[in-house]
Amino acid sequence: MAAGQGTSGHRNGSGVRGAGGTVPPPLVAPAAWQRPYLNIFKHFRVEEWKRSTKEGDVATFTDARLKGSVYRIRGSIPGSSYLQLPRTGTQSLGLTGRYLYLLFRPVPHKHFVVHLDVTTEEKQVVRISFSSLFKEFKSTATWLQFPFVCGAAEGSARTPRHELVGDAPTDVRWTCLVLDLRSILSLYLNRHYSHLKSIKLCSSLLVKNLCTSDLVFDPGVTFSEARQAELACHGVVPMPREMAFPVPKGEKWHDLYDYIRFPSEGSSLPKDSIQKSCPGPVAGGQAPEHPIQQQPVALTSAVRDRLSLIQQITSPKAMPHRGPVVPKSIPEVHLTASRPPRAVPAGHQELEQNQKLHNVGDSGQSPAVSNGGIHVYAHQRSKRATRAVHSGSEESTSRKGPGPGVLPSRRAAACRRLLPDPILKLRMIIGFGGCSTKWALWAQNNTAVVYPCHAVIVTLQIHSRKQRFFIGHTDKVSALAFNGSSTLLASAQAGPRSVVRLWDFPTGSCLSMFKTHVHSLLSLSFSYSGAVLCGVGKDGHGKTMVVVWNTAQVTGGGEVAVLAKAHTDVDIQALKITSFDDTRMVSCGWDNIRLWRVRSGVLRSFAVDLGEYRSLEFTGLAFQEGHAAEQEREDHTFFVCSKSGHILEVDYHNVSVRSARRLLPAPLRDCQRLDKAGAGIAINSISISSHFCATGSEDGYLRLWPLDFSAVVAEAEQEAPVSCVCISPDGRRILCTTAAGYLGYLDLQSWDSNTLMRSHEDSILAFSMEGVWKQMATVSQDSTIRVWDLVSMQQLYDFTAAEGTPCAVAFHPTQQMLACGFDNGMVWTFSLATSSLLVEHKQHRTVITGLTFSPDGNFMFSSCLQGSLALYSCMAQKSHVLRVLGNVVAQDAGSSPDMLVVSGDSHLLAFVGPSKYVVTVMEACSLDELLRVDISILNLNSTALDSAVGVCFAPVPRGELLVATSSNKILVLDAKTGRLVREVSPVHKLSCSSLALSKDGRYLLTAGDKVIKVWDYQMHSNINFQVYIGHSEPVRQVAFTPDQRHVISVGDAIFLWDFLALPEEMSPPAALCSSESVPLLGPEGSSEKLKDASETPRQAVPLPLLSSPPCLDVSSVHQTGRQSIFSKSDKEEEADLPGSSRMVVNGDKDASVLVVEPARNEELIVVRPKERQESSRSPGTLASEPRKETTSPKPQCSVRPDSYRHFTPCFKASLLPKSFLPPPAGSEVLKLKAVIGYNGNGRGNMVWNPDTGFFAYTCGCIIVVEDLHSGSQNHWLRHAEEISTLTVSHDAQVLASASGKRNGDSHCQICIWNVPDGLCTASLFHHETQVQAMAFSQDDRFLVTLGDYSDQTIALWNTYTYELMWSTCISDPVHDVAFSPFSHRELACVGKGTVMFWLLEQQGADVHLKVHRAPAPDVLGPVELTSLCYGADTLLYSGTNSGQICVWDTETNCCFMTWEADEGEIGVLVCRHNRLLSGSNAKRIRLWAVAAVQELRLKGPDARSNLVLLEHEITLDGTIVSAAFDDSLEMGIVGTTAGTLWYINWMESTSIRLISGHKNKVTDVCFSPDEMHCATCGEDGSVRIWSLGSMELVVQFQVLNQSCQCLAWKPHPVIAWGAESQHVVAGYSDGTMRVFSISRTEMELKMQPHAVALTAITYSTDGEMILSGGKDGLVAISSPRTGMTICVLADHKGSPITALQCTTKQYRDFGVEGGELWLATSSDRRVSIWASDWLKDKCELLDWLSFPAPASPEGLDTLPPSLAAFCPWEHGTLVYVGFGRQKEALFYSLHKKQVVMKIPLPYFATSLSLSPAARFMAVGFGARLLRLLRCPGEAQDYAGHDDTVRRCCFAPSGRRLVTASHSAVLLWELTGG
Repeated sequence: MAAGQGTSGHRNGSGVRGAGGTVPPPLVAPAAWQRPYLNIFKHFRVEEWKRSTKEGDVATFTDARLKGSVYRIRGSIPGSSYLQLPRTGTQSLGLTGRYLYLLFRPVPHKHFVVHLDVTTEEKQVVRISFSSLFKEFKSTATWLQFPFVCGAAEGSARTPRHELVGDAPTDVRWTCLVLDLRSILSLYLNRHYSHLKSIKLCSSLLVKNLCTSDLVFDPGVTFSEARQAELACHGVVPMPREMAFPVPKGEKWHDLYDYIRFPSEGSSLPKDSIQKSCPGPVAGGQAPEHPIQQQPVALTSAVRDRLSLIQQITSPKAMPHRGPVVPKSIPEVHLTASRPPRAVPAGHQELEQNQKLHNVGDSGQSPAVSNGGIHVYAHQRSKRATRAVHSGSEESTSRKGPGPGVLPSRRAAACRRLLPDPILKLRMIIGFGGCSTKWALWAQNNTAVVYPCHAVIVTLQIHSRKQRFFIGHTDKVSALAFNGSSTLLASAQAGPRSVVRLWDFPTGSCLSMFKTHVHSLLSLSFSYSGAVLCGVGKDGHGKTMVVVWNTAQVTGGGEVAVLAKAHTDVDIQALKITSFDDTRMVSCGWDNIRLWRVRSGVLRSFAVDLGEYRSLEFTGLAFQEGHAAEQEREDHTFFVCSKSGHILEVDYHNVSVRSARRLLPAPLRDCQRLDKAGAGIAINSISISSHFCATGSEDGYLRLWPLDFSAVVAEAEQEAPVSCVCISPDGRRILCTTAAGYLGYLDLQSWDSNTLMRSHEDSILAFSMEGVWKQMATVSQDSTIRVWDLVSMQQLYDFTAAEGTPCAVAFHPTQQMLACGFDNGMVWTFSLATSSLLVEHKQHRTVITGLTFSPDGNFMFSSCLQGSLALYSCMAQKSHVLRVLGNVVAQDAGSSPDMLVVSGDSHLLAFVGPSKYVVTVMEACSLDELLRVDISILNLNSTALDSAVGVCFAPVPRGELLVATSSNKILVLDAKTGRLVREVSPVHKLSCSSLALSKDGRYLLTAGDKVIKVWDYQMHSNINFQVYIGHSEPVRQVAFTPDQRHVISVGDAIFLWDFLALPEEMSPPAALCSSESVPLLGPEGSSEKLKDASETPRQAVPLPLLSSPPCLDVSSVHQTGRQSIFSKSDKEEEADLPGSSRMVVNGDKDASVLVVEPARNEELIVVRPKERQESSRSPGTLASEPRKETTSPKPQCSVRPDSYRHFTPCFKASLLPKSFLPPPAGSEVLKLKAVIGYNGNGRGNMVWNPDTGFFAYTCGCIIVVEDLHSGSQNHWLRHAEEISTLTVSHDAQVLASASGKRNGDSHCQICIWNVPDGLCTASLFHHETQVQAMAFSQDDRFLVTLGDYSDQTIALWNTYTYELMWSTCISDPVHDVAFSPFSHRELACVGKGTVMFWLLEQQGADVHLKVHRAPAPDVLGPVELTSLCYGADTLLYSGTNSGQICVWDTETNCCFMTWEADEGEIGVLVCRHNRLLSGSNAKRIRLWAVAAVQELRLKGPDARSNLVLLEHEITLDGTIVSAAFDDSLEMGIVGTTAGTLWYINWMESTSIRLISGHKNKVTDVCFSPDEMHCATCGEDGSVRIWSLGSMELVVQFQVLNQSCQCLAWKPHPVIAWGAESQHVVAGYSDGTMRVFSISRTEMELKMQPHAVALTAITYSTDGEMILSGGKDGLVAISSPRTGMTICVLADHKGSPITALQCTTKQYRDFGVEGGELWLATSSDRRVSIWASDWLKDKCELLDWLSFPAPASPEGLDTLPPSLAAFCPWEHGTLVYVGFGRQKEALFYSLHKKQVVMKIPLPYFATSLSLSPAARFMAVGFGARLLRLLRCPGEAQDYAGHDDTVRRCCFAPSGRRLVTASHSAVLLWELTGG
């Protein structure tokens, strides 16, 4: 939602029984009882006053002219007397008629008001009001206010226009007002009308009747005239008799009465249509062929004056639009692709008629407006022959659209508007407070805080820092309140007319908005249930007023009712509803504490006897307990704080002070029951939980106290007085706000103070940005200069000037330098790199009005209010003055960020001066004057002089200068000649305060009042701008960020908006195509030559955005005949080929069509067509003779094609084991519980069936089948090599998986799995290298498999028997294959520049496949077609490696359309119905709406709805390799090469990480001491923490350009208040080690004890030391507390350290003092054992072991590592594995100094871990094997790894084991033993 969109302030009602019966409920479609019309007064029996109500002077009398009874409503105040239908606000009329007819006459010399409440289809209530009191049109999201100008009778004296606004004249006439409710909501709010809810007619007026209907009645046509002319056939219906005004004989209706239809029917000339010349309406907006023969009735002068005046009030003055004259017969205009064309019912054609384009030629006259209509948004045209600029209404709207003239989306085909819509999206607001800084609340989930930022309410997620906004208030928010469950949020705004809004917090929708009758609400309090809301404020006389509302019905759509209210003379600073009774409240203020209660509709209070404390100023209160309604009232107490430091505990039941304490500053802190000595701490806020209390005080401290306030538990100093403290619901965090605009919280677990928001304390005057360091600087009236990071939007610097207030700021474009101008005339330049002041310039003596740098950074310019202009040289860091000119800048123009600007090429300088009526252009480098433009004389028709308020240069190629003027215009001047190019008027309600152009010159930003507008700078559209609100104060400046992706606006706060328009080369064309439109010439006056039908299709499609798409002018390629291109010839030749295989070639003349039959024996014979010449690439050009050729069965092609689609297995030197000892069935000790990771190296290796929920993906050689709901995994182990791809049958009962060939095998392995039981039912072997892709036929009868670029074979399998039915080799690599979803006989595959269409024919056991090669269009050049998918009906989509998508007709096998879909290769395509998803190596997935492609295929070049719409786009973390989506393409799962599976929801535009893992090799693993988490690190430099419960990634620490080699978890367990002990240390390839805090998710320490890469690391047993080993053999001992390296041991120098481990020992064991024993192992097979006493800095070598090995290893490419570990179950024993004479594990006793046991191993070990709980030893091998040994005892081998098992690690409890192999991490559970 754009920030300009408001939310509902009313509710929809439903039919309820009232006093007079049941009011019909609202209906979706018109009810039969309401047709053809409904007389409202008659149907609801108004005269009985049972279903209606009246107030004041409401009576009936007989009107002489109408000769019937009418209702007279009189009163001095319009709201004092009224007639209302239905009786109560909770009821609804439920009237669904489109038109409301009101027959009325205003009372002369009086005002009147009419309110209509209508309900939209979105269940939102909108009030439509019109009155003679209103001076101008106003609009919010829930309220439209239209001025009504009362006209005089014909022949009366003409009244000047400016005097028509006001009360009714004496001779005001009876009027028939027709309100088109559907069009009003559609035009002004872009909403859909449902029904009329209520009507309120307020004094003073006469009313004859009210009527609703779906018909347009013509009061000027009688029934006899209608019958004679047969007007009923054309939708003209006479007014019913009971609704008609009497017309005497010989007179005409329009001479006696006024007919006003609103909105009017259009602005065409009267001569173009009878409805325009005749004052009566024509239903449907169309004229009958044979109209009544009568003279056109001219409009009366009174009506003309009224229409003209309303145009002036509500419409901008726009210049005429040059275009073709509108024909009388308006051609059909197609609707958008997302909405199919539809017929318009006769009764609904008027709205469709209004959707047509109406252009007026340059006739020199202003076109006449519609008769009698009130034009609230009429395009008034002047005589000037320049391009029209249609502006909107006044900016009091509370929505995003371009004024009330915004058309609904279904009008997009007929009316051009600025796209996308919305073009801005509010992303972030930097700011807090506004009215007060004491309102900040916790949401119930403890992860979000809610606070006001001026007129916007912000919800901030404390972890992700994402913001959500509640927009609707028009003034600063003064109070907030939550109910107990945080589902209801109440907010009040400041100002004389305070309004309260109730919000549904989870959805952000406004449930209710109501006035409070309180001038300024100071406080709100919700009951826990949300049924009662209480507020306190001041009334109009300054007396305190307390109001209690009943909000119980608001969530169900009911009204908010006042329960009670009371006035009081006492001061109230805080008020809260008790937690035990919704009718009881407690308040406190100056010298009083009072208890309140609502009983029988009366609010009464009782004062607490304060005794000696009655003179205190109480500031806040809090209840000790939370919601405890079940407790007795006698048990409740509450605490009240005061400015004197007193805290009073009040007994609620006894209404007395139970105890009093006074909190004193630190020197006097011995807090007693009462201590009157000294000054106490002024406490501003108090918050209490069940265990402690928090206070915020004037001295800037947040303090924590026990509930007895005996002593301070903790305190945190803030920068300013604390305004508010709030303890989170879980009691773990304390929210804190200060008077300086600080918002943060204190984490009680880590005692960290976290800043959430910093803000200026006053209005922001200006800002500046730079794009190199992505920083922004702001200056404010609070006298501070602040620098912000544009990425995180966090404050970086804060400068405060001792003298002067900063008023201008500018960033140097290339240096980290900032310039600031002050109100005393000084200009300072700062160095942000050194945070120092560089130069202080004193050339000016008064306020700096302009300050800027040239874009090249060579010069700086400044101007002041005295008119001087200074030029500075910035070649060096310290700038110096070059030239100063006096009296050249305007002294009376004021200060603005846009008063002084430099052109983009740094050549020109423009400013306002020497007077405010003149704009001067100078040469920037010399300040030589080049041009002066007097703008005051540009408008000759104006009686007032126009002055300039701001200037802006357009991009250099345009050579234009924009000038904003005081008359709300923007003048576009030629920067060289000063000639007026065009003007935009009006731009804003008041003058434009800031303007900025995008770098490409396509979009213009303007700011005025409190709104922002985004304009189409070229003004190509009918509606050229969009309006956005959110600021509660005037916007001072607006600008694009340097990257043009965001917009920043400042005023009361800093607003960051996402700019959603695409760059120029990707944007849609401005014009819309139409069958009747004439294309405009380009800048050179030439139009594009029409393409011949035989030419190739258009290559690029402009990328439209999330709104109405542009037309594509796509020509068709040459079409072949509609007959099948697979037709067989009459004669087939058999070739004598080896193996008795035969080739059958089609008899037609297309050499690319082949019929291939399978061989009769096992040998496969391959037949391929001869390579054609380049000239025969067109599918319409056929070879003269069919060719037949035999080739070798295997093509010689091993060069990888230019496509990432091909699978390349990760390089692995490991081989499969030769021996394997699987555990006996049922006696497995290890069970694979979970696999961490997804193989992003695979292609299409993830499947998901949304109907059954089956979800599977691969990790290495394992298929992981995961339950998305519970997260549990099943693992299918049958492959030994890395799996390349998966595919699942359409019924999700069969899964096929493919992997490379194993050792000794000659073919790849394809496994067929039965999904329900997870068993492998078949293994297929055919392809020699890798399987690239697989697909099941639509009926699941066939499986097609495709080999990679080295294999180049395609095979077809029978899924019943899994026998090979057919196979062939293809000359070029093929990248993807797919079966048609409509026929099991059709499939297609894509390769180098071609699509191969295959047709399967089966005769008994024989299978014939015919193929047709269709080349890609020549316009694409040499291209690889890399992906494909079938679309709706006969469409096939294919992607290319250059980013295009081609669309093919599968009936003709021709490409008829292409478009540029991405910058990178498109490797994934998924199509569902009319939506297409593309995924590329640009890391993007894009969702396209392709509904119109089918129409293009059918209509060819004559189609006009050929629209391709880019609906959504999401950027992920890697190249897209797999995707699976549901049938509507709304949600799905996408896999990337980064090893991540993402859940995608297009409806919510969200991407959630489902599965993640390491992309590269995992280097180390470890468990946390509590076994809640495990940690892994990898070669990609990442350290990842995983939750073992959910197997989800908790946090990732990433170090760029380094490899993380080892890690260790701090051994101490986590305690309740010791979360800071959760630390992980990691060693990196650059010799550094980093300590990461898991709870804080940050790096706490970085050390570099080594000069080379670290290879091993561990903590000491007490966690106080870190032992690290490097590649050079040095062992360093470092302290994580001090960051110092205590000692370095060089005993292993020269050989890399492979293992480090610590264990405890008795202090004097082994004859050495110390409580710790540790070992170090190096790759040279040496182990050193050490005893240490860290407290005494003692480290003594205990033993040194060297293990022998052969001199030359045989059969080993690399030596296995040497590993050693202490044996947990044998104290004083260590286990060693490594290269030696034998493959064995050695147990060495430190006591006996010898090897005590040897366990043989099948291979040399690569990893080792010993269980701390049982006698188990896990050993990993290079042969992809994991062995679990019971020591001593049997061994069990486990598979599942596809590479060397590099790491294995037991959990501290010994019940879990984690192993790592390449990028896969496997978690095992010990189930037996």
